[in-house]
Amino acid sequence: MNKITPKKLLHSKWTAVSPVNKEKHFMITDMEFDEEGVVISCIIEAVMSKRSMAINWQDLKDQQRWLQGWQ
Repeated sequence: MNKITPKKLLHSKWTAVSPVNKEKHFMITDMEFDEEGVVISCIIEAVMSKRSMAINWQDLKDQQRWLQGWQ
């Protein structure tokens, strides 16, 4: 299980274990927090295609789907 701190997640790099559409490397480009510091939204962007999508940041903890850094 990947250890993640939400406050350090912005601009972090991720590798998809099973790439789709040749999109393997991603970066967190935007995050929103509420007044209590709870993550409201998280946007991840594919480095190659620049395609952005919303993601549940908790999904990044799953090492079957995501690896920390670009590998």
